[in-house]
Amino acid sequence: MPDTVNARANAGLILWSVMSIHELESAFGPATQEPSMKLSTAAAATALTLCAIPALAQSATTSTNPGGPYIGIGWGQVNLDISNLSDVGTATSNIVKADDNAWKLFAGWRVNPYLAFEAAYIDFGKPSDRFDATGSNGQYEVDLSGFAPTVIGSLPLGNNVELFAKAGSYFYDVNVKVDFDNPGPDLQSSHSRNDFLYGGGIGYTFADTVHLRAEYEVVDLKNAKNSDAIWLTAAWRF
Repeated sequence: MPDTVNARANAGLILWSVMSIHELESAFGPATQEPSMKLSTAAAATALTLCAIPALAQSATTSTNPGGPYIGIGWGQVNLDISNLSDVGTATSNIVKADDNAWKLFAGWRVNPYLAFEAAYIDFGKPSDRFDATGSNGQYEVDLSGFAPTVIGSLPLGNNVELFAKAGSYFYDVNVKVDFDNPGPDLQSSHSRNDFLYGGGIGYTFADTVHLRAEYEVVDLKNAKNSDAIWLTAAWRF
């Protein structure tokens, strides 16, 4: 029934637009043929645009599950771009970028098809690699996990597809370990911090309940400003 009503409304809008074009052409008269043709083209384009807008809105508003709670899980990869190891007091000249598998659990509330609030526990694994330092080279490892509240804005595109963007803060614990090649004491340091987090991606919903997302996320970490992650997530919308 909603589809029938929407189709009739769009048909009426098209008919009204055609009638308006005819009246405008009559008002300007046939003496100015070129302006009349331009006016017809512009009016027709406007009519088509007006018809497209309700169709996009209809896809979001006629969903049987336009809002409410959801829970989900995600799996991805983090790319850690460390600029220095000052947390353990090591003067380094070169640090190799590291990556590792990451996972997260999240829950949220969709206020409507366009706005949601989400909270996630994110574990970025233990990225590790080589570094060069004054006196001795070695191996580093970073253990990174924490809690991230975010705000998500979505743009439904129709056919159960949507684009989204997110922004929030990452409250995390970081443990940095440094293992030197030459004999000597290994170093370790632990801190609790919070940094800016943002990202975006595309989502697809099955049967109004199962929502899949592919997303790109940037975490503005201290000593690793250019770190990012790629995620595949699945959520159940209640």
